[in-house]
Amino acid sequence: MWKRLANLVIKYRLGLLILLAAITGLMGYFTTKVKLSYEFARAIPIDNPKYKEYVSFQQKFGDDGNMLVVGIQTDKLFQLDVFNAYKTLHNELKSIKNVEGVLDVPSAINLQKDSATEKLNPVKIFADTIASQAELDSDKAVLYNLPFYKSLLYNPEANSYLMAVRINKDSLNSPKRTKIVANIVDAVNRFQQKANIETHLSGLPLIRTIVADRIQKEMKIFLIGFILFSALILLLFFRSFSTMLLSLFVVLFGVIWSVGLLYIFGYKITLLTALTPSLIVVIGIPNCIYFINKYHTSYLQSGDKIQSLVDMVSKMGVVTLFCNITAAIGFAVFAFTKSALLQEFGVIAGISIMLVFVISFILLPAVLSYLPPPKAAQTKYLNNKLITALLIKIEGWVFGHKTIVYAVTVILLVFSTMGIVRLKSEGYIVDDLPKSDKIYTDLKFFEKNFKGVMPLEIVVDSKKRNGLAGMRALKAFEKIDLLSQYIAAQPEMNRPLDVGEGLKFAKQAYYEGDSTHYILPNSFDMALMADYLTAKKDSNKAANNFTKMLSAFIDTSKEYTRVSVNMADVGTERLPQILKGIQDTANKIFDTTQYNVQLTGTSITFLEGSSFIIKGLKQSIFWAFVLIAICMLYLFRSVRILICSLIPNLVPLIITAGIMGWAGIALKPSTVLVFSVALGIAIDITIRFLVNYKQELPAHNNDVYATVGTSIKNTGLSIVYTALVLIAGFSIFCFSSFGGTQTLGWLTSVTLLVATLTNLILLPVLLLLVSKKKG
Repeated sequence: MWKRLANLVIKYRLGLLILLAAITGLMGYFTTKVKLSYEFARAIPIDNPKYKEYVSFQQKFGDDGNMLVVGIQTDKLFQLDVFNAYKTLHNELKSIKNVEGVLDVPSAINLQKDSATEKLNPVKIFADTIASQAELDSDKAVLYNLPFYKSLLYNPEANSYLMAVRINKDSLNSPKRTKIVANIVDAVNRFQQKANIETHLSGLPLIRTIVADRIQKEMKIFLIGFILFSALILLLFFRSFSTMLLSLFVVLFGVIWSVGLLYIFGYKITLLTALTPSLIVVIGIPNCIYFINKYHTSYLQSGDKIQSLVDMVSKMGVVTLFCNITAAIGFAVFAFTKSALLQEFGVIAGISIMLVFVISFILLPAVLSYLPPPKAAQTKYLNNKLITALLIKIEGWVFGHKTIVYAVTVILLVFSTMGIVRLKSEGYIVDDLPKSDKIYTDLKFFEKNFKGVMPLEIVVDSKKRNGLAGMRALKAFEKIDLLSQYIAAQPEMNRPLDVGEGLKFAKQAYYEGDSTHYILPNSFDMALMADYLTAKKDSNKAANNFTKMLSAFIDTSKEYTRVSVNMADVGTERLPQILKGIQDTANKIFDTTQYNVQLTGTSITFLEGSSFIIKGLKQSIFWAFVLIAICMLYLFRSVRILICSLIPNLVPLIITAGIMGWAGIALKPSTVLVFSVALGIAIDITIRFLVNYKQELPAHNNDVYATVGTSIKNTGLSIVYTALVLIAGFSIFCFSSFGGTQTLGWLTSVTLLVATLTNLILLPVLLLLVSKKKG
């Protein structure tokens, strides 16, 4: 069958090449239509309880991850010139399109009691125009007499000040967000130069935007670097510019098709699907090396170009097909998870890998048939003295030192198992950034001065409509205040903001600004203040402003209220402990028959998303192993060979996991992906060796020893060349500014090196062991 296919490709080569070029052109057009995804937490399935709770919260109170914060630390803020510059920054930020509001010291309000109208009127503490330093000092005293703003907008002990910029949530989930954030950063930089005060920026909008944009730019740069570096090594190996270009065309066609598939399926580019082009390079380059290596080997034997091309396709077609099938399975299993993020990645990666086989199967023999036969210089690499000497050495280890091979393998596995015990599963929102990066250091500034900026939301459900209205609500607010006191006492969490804090603010205003009255009103206070807290119609204003302010924390049915907390980026290991402490405390404070307390917000969805991705990847690797094992069993029809094939692929993964444990590298989405990539590459090497072994066995009258030796010589050269190209390519990722990308680079390189050794040394030794037992 494969010979017939080879002849068909060569016979209809012109038409196939035109068709291939036309499809690539169409896919290239589709790539211009693909858009970036700006959505957050898509890793969580839509039927996940935590996701449902978060959506429910958003429907009642809006988005919680749309606040960007600007921080400064100075004892000069209340100098007139500096303060005016700070006010100018406020005005500039507020004028930026899609910025919905700015909360800071210059815009802070006070509540003034108006006995005549029985209202608490909001008035700006700082006038729009401040004439003198004395006036500014007087206003500063008013601000510092309001405990409501302490730790939220300023930290008097550290002379630190915070400016919160609220951005339209729809704009944050669109390409506009890059420009919005850039405009904010520009305005802040202008203030920094004018006032000569260092500024700090943080918050999810900034972190998500800058990190995502930076990763996408890096992935493009590294993809180009990967391709160029691979091209250089291919040129050095094959000594042929045309062969090198042909290999690159296979890869480039595959990359274009993979991105075009995103448009066809209606997907957007995410941080996972953005990895698919790199995977195409990883799969495409070995396809080219093995095909061309077989073509050159056959040509040296026969001297007939067309016959050599037929041999290339007939011998390597089935091998490459199964290699690509197993690699595709390794990623396609993600499509069976419930996570949209993983599903899209699995579909695109799985289909793209199979399309690379189609491209290489058509493009390589068709183009090579038009090119002149390989010259002696182009096949010189087949007799590389260094690699030949290495393969002879390997053959000596396989036949003469089997016990040492077993012993070294066992020692490495024991050492790795000890490392796996140390392996942790932990992630941080800014985890992959170097500790010297400004995004990281700025986040630590806010954690030190304001206990963090990561949003956590607590929703208290009174279980009945109007359950938080009138005097009946006071008991609920008293309980919420007890929970808030517990939260504020935690070292990783700032003082919560809730309706109770608003009532304390109102009580202080009612008692003429006396800060000793900044406590939750009792029933007597509520009776006195009732008229001041009730919305009233008049000719000037539609409703009481204080009621408007509180409406952001109580839903329209007055059944639900929120408690908003800013916290540190504590990581996925510490966060569950903190959440459990809050939930346990809430269960003690609230009668669960009357109230339901839910913890939600971006911090929760991040935790759930990271955990889900890690679990999904672990499960996918397991199922990939099962499906690949079934393919191997079908291909070789032998349980013994199946076992022999799986062990050399398990060993590299175990060693990699052990290295991660000893190196202190935690399991997280960016590092778990290493195992999927490494599994696809390692299985590829195994199949190529075993297929060659199976093909050579009859020629050696079923002499296993002779067949193993021949297989090492025949496949060893291609395996070593492929390993060198891929190791060199992946090492480029080590120069990334992101820890996850760096880890992906060097860990995959290490795994590939180990997989090459296990498949060239351990696999042959196991085949000899099996044959001995069989005999």
